[in-house]
Amino acid sequence: MAEVRDKLYFVTDAHLGSGPDSAGRERELCALLERIGADCKVLVLLGDMFDFWFTYRHLVPRGNVRLLGQLARMADSGIEIHFFIGNHDMWMFDYLATECGVVMHDEPEVMHFDGKTFLVGHGDGLGHLDRGFDLMRRVFRSRLNQRLFALLPAGLTFPFARRWSDSNKRKHERQDSLHYLGDDREGIVLYCRERLQRERFDYCVFGHRHTPLTMPLDDRCTYVNVGDWLNNRNYAVYTPATGSLTLHDYRDQLS
Repeated sequence: MAEVRDKLYFVTDAHLGSGPDSAGRERELCALLERIGADCKVLVLLGDMFDFWFTYRHLVPRGNVRLLGQLARMADSGIEIHFFIGNHDMWMFDYLATECGVVMHDEPEVMHFDGKTFLVGHGDGLGHLDRGFDLMRRVFRSRLNQRLFALLPAGLTFPFARRWSDSNKRKHERQDSLHYLGDDREGIVLYCRERLQRERFDYCVFGHRHTPLTMPLDDRCTYVNVGDWLNNRNYAVYTPATGSLTLHDYRDQLS
């Protein structure tokens, strides 16, 4: 008997295109998505799945064809897929929606599943603790700047963007370290607590910090940072039968 598709899955921060092991990470990610297809009702990708992306009118960035094909197959089979753009792949525009049937989001959204309320997003720029990052985010999200960037040849823009992305990622890993910084220094947590003052959620689910974590925010709401698929192979799954959202590492299932 076929399994019932009733679970909600979250994956984040694969940064495909970055590092010499990118192709291996993509294959492992596709293996996970292939396996969960039997019981997945909704798949949520929390952003930075690609280390850099820019949607040109007439071309597709080289690479990532396995993941794109896998997402299209899952959508065609009836699985609902959502993608929350991150700070590395914010220039995806409508490509995944048009070609793969994915629902795109550029800000945190409230989602409802199995009677539970989820506040979901990537997590960049929340809490406004870094004014420099806030300014850079506004520059990159400017429609004018996006149109100007599109005029430049991809042979110049992609190598430059990927070198800059790798350098920026290493800088933040040195500065932030991949661990919880404390309630007053975690922008996502500050944002969630502020939202909780006027709204009710069962779960706040984000990526961006590359730090797998589950912690209570109040007597009802749990904050879950899914971690990443770059340094780890983290994902999260909400199971209606147990009414719980749990974190997993794909590599643990291979040993």
